[in-house]
Amino acid sequence: MHRNLKQLQEKLGLPFRNPDLLRQSFTHASYVNEHRMANFRDNERLEFLGDAVLELTVSEYLFDRYPDRSEGELTKLRASIVCEPSLVGFAEELDFGAYVLLGKGEELTGGRYRPALLADVFEAFIGALYLDQGLDTVKLFLKKHMFPGLPDHGRLLTVDYKTQLQEYTQHHNMGAVEYRIVDERGPAHEREFVADVYLNREQLGQGVGRSKKEAEQHAAAKALKALRVPHQ
Repeated sequence: MHRNLKQLQEKLGLPFRNPDLLRQSFTHASYVNEHRMANFRDNERLEFLGDAVLELTVSEYLFDRYPDRSEGELTKLRASIVCEPSLVGFAEELDFGAYVLLGKGEELTGGRYRPALLADVFEAFIGALYLDQGLDTVKLFLKKHMFPGLPDHGRLLTVDYKTQLQEYTQHHNMGAVEYRIVDERGPAHEREFVADVYLNREQLGQGVGRSKKEAEQHAAAKALKALRVPHQ
C-alpha cells in the first residue's frame, strides 16, 4: 500500500479494513489513465457516494443543532456546508492534497491543490469510509474534523470572504483592496480562473476557481489568513 496513505491512516486514527478503498478515494482519473495495465480505479464513483453520505449526515447534524429552523433555512445551511469552497477548506486542513495519486501532466499543471480536485477527494474519502466502516464512523469523523469548524451560532453559514476582507481593511484603515484575474486555463467545459488580491498594490493571496467570483473568494480567504484575521 502507498506509504503516505499509511501515514494518513495513522494521523487520522482510522485504519481501513480494505486499504484498496482508501487508495481509490485518493486516485485521480489522470493517474488511472497513465497506469492502465495496473487496473487501478479512479475516485469518481466514490465521490458520487460520498456526496450523498455528506448530504445525509450534514442534514441530520443541522436538524438536531437547529430545532427551530425551517426547512428552507436548513436547506440553505446545508448548501453552505456541502459546497466546493467549504469542502476545499476541510480537505486543506487535513492536507489531503499531499496524498492524491495524480498523472504527471496533472501534477505539472498544479492539479494537486486545485479546489475542485480537493473537494472531490474529500467526498470520495467520505464514500470510502462509509463503505469500509459504516455511517456511524463517518459521523464520528465529521464530528471531529468538520462540525467543530462551523460557526456556533444561528445565522446562515455562508462565508463571504471578500466582504470580510473589505470590512476588515476598512475598519483598520489599511487601504484599497484590488482583485486581478491573472490567468484562465483549461478547456471551455472545465474553465479555471486564477485571481490575485492586492492590498495597497501588495499581493496578499491567490485563488483558483471555476468562475472569476469563486477565484476571488479563494484569494480573499488566503488574504484573511495572511493577515491573521480570526474566523467570522
